Amino acid sequence: MSNRLKISKKTSDKLAELQSYTNHTRNVLVRLAVGLSTREASMPDLPNDKAGIGFEIDRSVLTGDFDFAYKTLIAQHAKREISDEEYFPTLFNAHLERGIVLLENEYKHAGNNEKFQVNLLRYNEE
Repeated sequence: MSNRLKISKKTSDKLAELQSYTNHTRNVLVRLAVGLSTREASMPDLPNDKAGIGFEIDRSVLTGDFDFAYKTLIAQHAKREISDEEYFPTLFNAHLERGIVLLENEYKHAGNNEKFQVNLLRYNEE
């Protein structure tokens, strides 16, 4: 079982860009991205191991005290039980890879950090 997530170069670049626009730390952006991804009905594509290596980040930094909640969220999305090895890093990374694109699109649609924050808060209303 790996406790480190190797993030693709493309996703690392998107995280760095969003971090500079929003002043959110990477772990917060990762959590938002995973949450957005689980709102989609379909399962995300599994990450391509040859997509280039970006940064690595520790599981405890990404999920903190809510690791079980993230595993449960991803299992509910998959509509089945998942092993710990399947959850992290495989499915977590798949949701991150899809979710970061959704998060980036949300930011681009909003145009600035304030509107971005408001739009993300409105997801609870839907």
